[in-house]
Amino acid sequence: MDALIAVFGSGHDLDSLQMAARAVAVFIGALVCIRISGRRSFGQRSPFDYVVAILLGATLSRAIVGASPPIPTVVASLVIVLLHRVLAWGCLHSPRLERLVGGTERELYRDGRFDEKQMSAALITRTDLFETARQQLGANDLSGIRAATLERNGEISLIRDKDAR
Repeated sequence: MDALIAVFGSGHDLDSLQMAARAVAVFIGALVCIRISGRRSFGQRSPFDYVVAILLGATLSRAIVGASPPIPTVVASLVIVLLHRVLAWGCLHSPRLERLVGGTERELYRDGRFDEKQMSAALITRTDLFETARQQLGANDLSGIRAATLERNGEISLIRDKDAR
């Protein structure tokens, strides 16, 4: 026990080497948590996934700087990851839970017409749609675009007309 305290320190009074040792241990622990959580939490990047990433970072950082005891901090991080995993599993089996947790896509534009109601609900402007057209297609307008959809991850997808080239 004395050896662990010498390496990792105790409480708030940590030297540089003890904080570095904690950083290595927390890094390995975070990697294990991320592997348990699965690719979803750090690949698709929905708001649901960002919550896990933010909470995990905030919680684990407390163990590195000695603001919280390391074992309870790691346990809390593991609970966050397991909760994420359980909710993701639940979303696979319940469309209602998936809509609640992940949201739904919104069609913002179709066949030359903007859906002002959907745009207002999503806080998306026409300028945002034109910006997406410039970024994705190198176009200054939406001619040749059949539809624009705000996806659950916050990105706007543009679908071209079949006739447009």
